[in-house]
Amino acid sequence: MDMKKRMSLKASVLGLAAAMTMGLAGTSVMAKDINSQIIRFGYGLADSSPSGHAVRFFAEEVGKLSDGKMKVKTYGNGSLGSDEQMQNALIGGSQEITFVSTAPLAGLVKGFGVFDLPFLFDNEKVADAVLDGPAGQKLLDTLPEKGLIGLLYWENGFRNITNSRHEISKMEDIKGIKLRVMQNEVALAVFNGLGANAIPMPFTELFTALETKTVDGQENPLSTIKTSKFYEVQPYLTISNHVYTPFVLLASKRWWDGLTADEQDVLKQAAKTSQAYQRKISREADSNALQYIKDQGVKVSKFSAEEKEKIRTTLEPIVAKLRTEIGPETVDEVMQAAKNAQ
Repeated sequence: MDMKKRMSLKASVLGLAAAMTMGLAGTSVMAKDINSQIIRFGYGLADSSPSGHAVRFFAEEVGKLSDGKMKVKTYGNGSLGSDEQMQNALIGGSQEITFVSTAPLAGLVKGFGVFDLPFLFDNEKVADAVLDGPAGQKLLDTLPEKGLIGLLYWENGFRNITNSRHEISKMEDIKGIKLRVMQNEVALAVFNGLGANAIPMPFTELFTALETKTVDGQENPLSTIKTSKFYEVQPYLTISNHVYTPFVLLASKRWWDGLTADEQDVLKQAAKTSQAYQRKISREADSNALQYIKDQGVKVSKFSAEEKEKIRTTLEPIVAKLRTEIGPETVDEVMQAAKNAQ
């Protein structure tokens, strides 16, 4: 065979190989094991909240990555129940996805109570490093045996105190305030330790309780205070930044285990992309919310560095007791990770 024919044959073989490769690639894409389905994603916050926007972003990502086969239907404003009810619905398999604060999860896994300890993280950078690192993953890894899959952490944010009684700028001002707290033992112990009358209550009942003065106050991130319109019934705000609470993006294990590997990959990818988006818009919203709340006539106070140190000192025996209850290994690991990230 002369050189020209050999070159022609080689070109033909290469062309055929390329065509086969493209065909196989196309077949691979087409052969992804993804089934048409509806996924119910319920959550307690307002649709207009940063997390509400992030849920819709997540839903769009799932749709894109699954070529429209996996459709996420969103239910905001607590329309599927409280965080605790939705958490139980996931365990039972009657709902697929939600996000909740770590406080309700502490009822299942005590270790999640570590995030309710006061002044644990100095800023968001430290929080991200701990949550996305080994310490945060170790806690997520405890959830499957409870019937849940912890995909990753979203941001709830630094919590601040509002009330309808009087200005709170010193630790002593908290005394006697009927303060709604999240439904876990750590939040109860901390605020009762500061002299408040801490009352656990689902978030979905909170606005009415504030409006009717069943409780005097509450503590939540600024963006939640704004989007939930607590400023309408709470004339006093204290920038305390006393606790940073994350959200956990949860899936039902009963449902998850029935998904194909490709379907699980779609959800994992969408979760990761939405995490960056949710944190970004949450932090922007928190920054803008403070000025908005001030513009509504709310009187804003702030704990000084000295006052925070006084609170830390007062709570030392309570934190020591909580460390034992939460789990010394978990608390020490998270605290050390926070220290390393500073």
